[in-house]
Amino acid sequence: MMPIPGSGLAKGLAVTLRTMTKRAHTAQYPEVQPELPPRTRGVIGLFEENCTVCMLCARECPDWCIYIDSHKETVPAAAPGGRERSRNVLDRFAIDFSLCMYCGICIEVCPFDALFWSPEFEYAETDILELTHERDKLREWMWTVPAPPALDPAAEEPKEIAAARKAAEKAGAAAAAAAAAAAEAAAPTTPETDSPTTPEGDA
Repeated sequence: MMPIPGSGLAKGLAVTLRTMTKRAHTAQYPEVQPELPPRTRGVIGLFEENCTVCMLCARECPDWCIYIDSHKETVPAAAPGGRERSRNVLDRFAIDFSLCMYCGICIEVCPFDALFWSPEFEYAETDILELTHERDKLREWMWTVPAPPALDPAAEEPKEIAAARKAAEKAGAAAAAAAAAAAEAAAPTTPETDSPTTPEGDA
């Protein structure tokens, strides 16, 4: 069956008419902030205390937009007779968001959970050079990172948490036993005294 000439145009006009009769939904931004999903890829927050300057994020970044500078410090021996150790100290951690393509590889490869997605998106600048944000700004965005979802109550307890809990219970039981033994050893001993006896014939 041959289509009626002009039927496609009529269908398109029908869709246009239906849309014109519906009320438009306008989001009053910026007065009303949008409700973003918790996994929104806005910016990357830095938890500086967890960063060990391993450089994995900078090496794996396909855009080379992560800049890290560090220096080494000598840590004194923790115990007498031990040897001194050296550790990396973070001097600079910056991300150029004019180059970043928000792939999330840096967050996935970080072995110490120092990088997180933040839903923050209001960081537009008039100059492209100002889109390179240093670690102070990245740390501010860290506090906008949403909390992780709750664990499934029916799921098994993670092995790490189970091992830590068992170790804590064992240490607590040993401490309680030691405290009980110390309390028993410190308790004063009272000598046994014979009860007075009455001579025979006294009634």
